Amino acid sequence: MSKPTPPKKGQKTRKRITQTVPSAIAHVKASFNNTIVVITDPTGKVLAWSSAGKVNFSGSRKSSAFAATVAAQDAAKSAQSYGVKELEVNLKGPGSGRESAVRGLMSSGMSITIIRDRTPVPHNGCRPRKRRRA
Repeated sequence: MSKPTPPKKGQKTRKRITQTVPSAIAHVKASFNNTIVVITDPTGKVLAWSSAGKVNFSGSRKSSAFAATVAAQDAAKSAQSYGVKELEVNLKGPGSGRESAVRGLMSSGMSITIIRDRTPVPHNGCRPRKRRRA
């Protein structure tokens, strides 16, 4: 067996820190165009993330519920390497991938303790954009 080669001059080495995080927070941002799932530890440090675009959906298929499920499963799979077993879920946004992202997290073997809806709702703040014509 050969020894690992030392890093070249000017190249930085990355320390692989293996940490075990038993419970984490999943932030699901479901917009009309995409769904982004980020899994963080309780302090807010990102452990894993995925989106519908990252798992090879493009165009109008990114906004589908199935794409959100696959993105959530992908994020959960990479978060399991940190020993994550329990999740709190924060939902944000009006998109179609809200519930299906939660189902995708559950189907990957995570136990969900609480689901919060953190969708920003204006208390008569800024004037909204003009309505989209159908």
